[in-house]
Amino acid sequence: MSILEMTAVELGRAIKAGEVSVVQATKAALEQINAAEPVVHAYVTVDGERALKRAEEIQKKIDAGELSGPLAGVPVAIKDNMCTEGMLTTCSSKILYNFVPTYTAEAVRNLEKAGAVILGKTNMDEFAMGSTTETSAFGVTRNPWNPDHVPGGSSGGSCAAVAANECFYALGSDTGGSIRQPSSFCGVTGIKPTYGTVSRYGLIAYGSSLDQIGPIAKDVTDCAAILETISSYDKKDSTSIPRNDCDFTSALTDDVKGMKIGIPRDYFGEGLDKEVKDAILAAAEVLKEKGAVVEKFDLSLVEYAIPAYYVIASAEASSNLSRFDGVKYGLRAKEYEGLHDMYKKSRSEGFGPEVKRRIMLGSFVLSSGYYDAYYLKALRTKALIKKAFDKAFETYDVILVPASPSTAPRLGESLSDPLKMYLGDIYTISVNLAGLPGMTVPCGLDSRGLPIGMQLIGDCFQEKKIIRAGYAFEQSRKYRGPAMAADPAAAAAQEWETAVGRKSEDAAADKGLAGAGKEVRS
Repeated sequence: MSILEMTAVELGRAIKAGEVSVVQATKAALEQINAAEPVVHAYVTVDGERALKRAEEIQKKIDAGELSGPLAGVPVAIKDNMCTEGMLTTCSSKILYNFVPTYTAEAVRNLEKAGAVILGKTNMDEFAMGSTTETSAFGVTRNPWNPDHVPGGSSGGSCAAVAANECFYALGSDTGGSIRQPSSFCGVTGIKPTYGTVSRYGLIAYGSSLDQIGPIAKDVTDCAAILETISSYDKKDSTSIPRNDCDFTSALTDDVKGMKIGIPRDYFGEGLDKEVKDAILAAAEVLKEKGAVVEKFDLSLVEYAIPAYYVIASAEASSNLSRFDGVKYGLRAKEYEGLHDMYKKSRSEGFGPEVKRRIMLGSFVLSSGYYDAYYLKALRTKALIKKAFDKAFETYDVILVPASPSTAPRLGESLSDPLKMYLGDIYTISVNLAGLPGMTVPCGLDSRGLPIGMQLIGDCFQEKKIIRAGYAFEQSRKYRGPAMAADPAAAAAQEWETAVGRKSEDAAADKGLAGAGKEVRS
């Protein structure tokens, strides 16, 4: 097995055994980045010089016995909305094109304490607003399984980087499915933990009551180990919750006998692609064969989740993004007359169309005369959705649903119809509204060779149950995301050559945009 084919935990084990050095692993990842990035564009910033220096330091600590964790020395990519001291953090937005933080997000600090080597920052939908990673100011990210298709979003860069073997694991953020949906599209595994489990300190906020950081990796074992590492109580985050049950790797047992798994009928109706439906139901059968009790049930209020989510998320976004005004940091318009004109021009030039759309929607629902009619009603709906899940978890240990109504759409299809893009979040947003943990695990491929992911949802603080179910399924199918493709990046490059022949103008435009945002040091 080559270094790049290893999972994060396998590589950590090999490093501790002296079979692979940290520098070797880091160089292998950087070489893969150089090879795949012209196609995939998963990164906004790559700092090879810094990564190699860090690799040498970590190797010395491992040799001295100072670092012995499962992730020590393993290279990682960080979504570009998490602050990293001394490294560009842009949220893939023009308004933060030159922002270099003076501090590091707590989740990233936890990884650094464990001996992680940060390769760079991954591309994303601007301020995490989007489901395709096409709203980035620095160019689109392409799906490594087929570069004509999107990787999902907003954590599309992180998921694409893992799928293309450009890193061994990554961190993403999930506000309405932004880890779970792109994990499904890219054939990798991702977990959105219970709200408050991972500190949000240093995460540039989109919707503060919904945002949560989580891991993206090649398999369930990796995700459990990463989540165990980044979970911690943090007094700097007022929503952080102290927990004494964060030994998530203890749930990695191939045993689901007696586990009750519920399949909501509401999630399998009109709008769900048949191939996706068949793959999810087949996955349920696998768990049933292993001893789980699988039943269908009715989960109400599903149809109200999307309007409630977009009202709440947009309202919080309009408040959170008001701090980006061109005064203290980020983009400032070059020509303006007076303070208000500077605000207006800086924000008009700095924010993209999708971000502006959500700021305007949020400002509208919070305005006088509409606050009660929209925002308060959305909060009441959110509470009812949480009650519906509470009732379901009185009976079931885990709820099994699709991660997305379809596999990855082609580039450009979603942006042309924003409402269709919003509706694509139907299976993921309820988890955020209720503060629940959710995990996507690959469960097959469609007829076009694109990955399909199933979503496992647990009750609050019950990550171990979804990890247990996901691990048991994974052991039966021997399905390990990108390992199914011998070399996803090479396959993508071959497809890319064909795509360039058909769409040379589009490709050139994408490449120009990508160059505008990428800072690369080798």
